[in-house]
Amino acid sequence: MEFERTVLKRRMVRHYKPDPVSMTRVNRILELAAHAPSAGFSQGVAYVVVSDAETRKQVGIVQGEKEYSSVGFHKWISEAPVSIVVCTSEKIYHDRYREKDKVKEDGMEIDWPTPYWFFDAGCSSMIILLAAVDMGLAASFTGVADVPGMKKLLGIPAEFHPVGVISIGSPDKDVKSPSLKRGRRPMKDVVHYGRW
Repeated sequence: MEFERTVLKRRMVRHYKPDPVSMTRVNRILELAAHAPSAGFSQGVAYVVVSDAETRKQVGIVQGEKEYSSVGFHKWISEAPVSIVVCTSEKIYHDRYREKDKVKEDGMEIDWPTPYWFFDAGCSSMIILLAAVDMGLAASFTGVADVPGMKKLLGIPAEFHPVGVISIGSPDKDVKSPSLKRGRRPMKDVVHYGRW
């Protein structure tokens, strides 16, 4: 699929058919995600792939799926045949930026004006969302609100922070977010040339 078409087709899909998604496709999506930007090539983003129905149901519970379904959405987190939990490790970035080629002249780590571990996880997540669409699938992202609950459920190591859950599957007719009625902000409001 052409890149521009993939980007324009991408949206958060909240209902999936029960058709399975092969691990070959999932692994290819994750291979592509591994090419996301990584500050200092720290590579501090990791993934937990959940395809077991009972575990997907538990992920849905941790994600508050009941609240979504109570307002008219499908239980898309548990119904999607695959969920990818995107995690990041701040420690890996600090360790990398304490290495000889990354420390400042005074031998200290940079001040981190932006937490790149989250930026890199976001970039990786976008690649996953686009790769799914490019393969004829659909996907949706939900942020992890219950971090301790997700870590406990999936045995995520202490140094990793689960950022979000990406549901992947074959799209079914879904209830679109009412937020879409707001429309896109005009380009003149979001793009500034030269200075703001």
